[in-house]
Amino acid sequence: MTEFQTNHPTDEETVQETVWEQEVAFIDSVPRSVAMTFVFVVFIGTWQLVTALGMVSPIILPTPMETFKDMIFVGQNLLTGGYMLDSLWITILEVIYGFALAIAIGFSLGVLVGETAFGEKAVMPYLVAIDTMPKVAFAPLFVAWLGFGIESKVALAAFIATFPIVVGTAAGLHAADENARMLFKTMGASRMQTLIKMKLPTGLPQIFTGLKIGAVGVMAGAITGEFLGGGKGFGELIRVAASQLNTPRVFSLILYLSVVGLVLYLIVQWTQRRVVFWQKETVGSYDG
Repeated sequence: MTEFQTNHPTDEETVQETVWEQEVAFIDSVPRSVAMTFVFVVFIGTWQLVTALGMVSPIILPTPMETFKDMIFVGQNLLTGGYMLDSLWITILEVIYGFALAIAIGFSLGVLVGETAFGEKAVMPYLVAIDTMPKVAFAPLFVAWLGFGIESKVALAAFIATFPIVVGTAAGLHAADENARMLFKTMGASRMQTLIKMKLPTGLPQIFTGLKIGAVGVMAGAITGEFLGGGKGFGELIRVAASQLNTPRVFSLILYLSVVGLVLYLIVQWTQRRVVFWQKETVGSYDG
């Protein structure tokens, strides 16, 4: 008697046949550290090639080596407590105060816009109109109103960083699920309880997105205020170096300022990961 054997797929084979797997491109599988190193090498190599071939005047674009040497000089001045350290500290204070003021104003206006019809219909259009204006043009006004001290720089820094926080807060408050809203309403929760216990926790990812955008813009506001309104910070050092055609010094000071801005951004990102611990961030993250 002939026996017939049928080959039935195992559970593992069935899973492999039915589960769809997205093919990962080679460029996406490269580790971040390797990718960043590659981009850095290409950038420095292109920069060196452009200067070596004389495509750009050295007065306008210094070589990478000249910039690196000047960065060492600036770093030594900072480490030894020279005059640049005082200037850097003034700029850091302007950034910190400006960002804190932007958070206070932006969050308050964001709640007003996100929670009330009056804020959405009457306040938001004016905020959008103000944000579309060239903010650099407001620098002389802040100087005229607040003087040449740190106050005018803080005001301009906060002015630039406020709008993203407003938008992020308002968008976060609108992100709450309608079913959750109805649940809180049927449970008799007040408007304030719904805001604190449901809307704010749900909207934290969007709120932190606005904070990160504001953290990037606040540095630009402080430096712009120093350019146009005097001061004793790093912006003034950059202005003086540019007037003397000392482009290596300009580049090195800008790079140190970028480090300060990056640190502020990373602080906001670190805070987001501790507060919004349930969300895995994939965009704007600086993990390795």
